[in-house]
Amino acid sequence: MSSLHSDDQSKPCSMRNRTDILHGFQVAFFAMSRLPTFPWTFLDREIESDKSSELISDILKQTCLHPLCKKHPPTVKYRRLFLTELIKKHEAAESEPLDELYDALGDVLGTDEGTEECYKSYLLPCGDAISLLENVAVISEGTTGLVTWDAALYLAEWALDNQQLFNSRTVLELGSGMGLTGIAVCRTCGPSRYVFSDSHPSVLQRLRDNVQLNGLASQTSPSVCVEDLDWATATEEQLREIGANTVIATDVVYDPDIIGCLVKLLSKILRCSSPESPPDVFVTSTIRNPDTYNCFKHQLENMGIHYDVLTGPVSHVFPYNRVSALEMIKLYI
Repeated sequence: MSSLHSDDQSKPCSMRNRTDILHGFQVAFFAMSRLPTFPWTFLDREIESDKSSELISDILKQTCLHPLCKKHPPTVKYRRLFLTELIKKHEAAESEPLDELYDALGDVLGTDEGTEECYKSYLLPCGDAISLLENVAVISEGTTGLVTWDAALYLAEWALDNQQLFNSRTVLELGSGMGLTGIAVCRTCGPSRYVFSDSHPSVLQRLRDNVQLNGLASQTSPSVCVEDLDWATATEEQLREIGANTVIATDVVYDPDIIGCLVKLLSKILRCSSPESPPDVFVTSTIRNPDTYNCFKHQLENMGIHYDVLTGPVSHVFPYNRVSALEMIKLYI
């Protein structure tokens, strides 16, 4: 776990001052957001009115020269492209010379680019950073589970706004992927126990590595474990042993071939618990294929599982595409 200075992350996206600009650059850089999404326009406006290199220097200190970048850096290629763009902005503004900017680019150009992995870091409102080792490619080793998806970021934001559903509870996460949502919940929401789960061997290994990377494996509170949970073979006995009060899943509705197993598992989770205290079950999805998502909902209904669509804004904490078709539902019987 690393700590970063973090301003109020609930501010609207408009950059009102230099603090907002610095924060916007820092958040986007460590999450390896697409370069066009950075607040370049606001930077242009600031450096046009002030020909000093102070703001560019501060951006450099909060990104490529920040201690977190030394410990868990974005890819060499990404840093090279970022610094190249920053230099273009600096030169176009005819600002004061800034040797450290070119020194930083020189250091990056002298580094080997060859890697299939990268670190992405996501800033929390408390000032901590969640750093995850992810794959550069969206699909690798036969899975899409080695990267963090928008729905996981949304669910993490929703959890931060609804901490009472996790505080002092046992939480089971289905399809944990790289662990972003669960680590955010463990860091900020105070669960008594958190069970990460997945079934793909490469995803499970990387998940364990990321949990340990963020200092959770050695903690006693909350109690944290990573389980190999196969949706097709999971038994009611296993689920009773976990005893989850809250169950979450994100981006698990993407393949028509596995929807049946997922719905049966959700049915077991809802039915094997005490009727007096059923778990709160939430599923968050990016709706890429409406037919697949509607099939999921129909199968829920056929199994006697009802759902409510949860709406309403969430605090903006992480950078991701907010125009994506995201939907969150709560399940019950």
